[in-house]
Amino acid sequence: MSEIINENANLPEEDEANENYITLTDENGEEVSFEVLDTLEYKERWFAVLLPFDEEDEGVVILELIPSEDPEFDEFVAVEDEALVMEVFEEFKKNYKGEYEFE
Repeated sequence: MSEIINENANLPEEDEANENYITLTDENGEEVSFEVLDTLEYKERWFAVLLPFDEEDEGVVILELIPSEDPEFDEFVAVEDEALVMEVFEEFKKNYKGEYEFE
């Protein structure tokens, strides 16, 4: 699912129950909802580790986070470098060892 395209975030209302959820628009104009597992800095860039709500999708999605002055309009950009995606995922797993199970 690395083809999620670099669209502006549609953040939910300020509600503590929803603070870790986000809806993005893909390249086909379809909305895709995710749970935000983490945002982390790696090699001086920011990344978001996202878990899709769609039960057909397995695993996490890692997108680069491009902050804007207004956090409501941060951009999430697909990462083309598969090696970089794996490095970010390994960093995420180190930070959350035992909290999540991934193969």
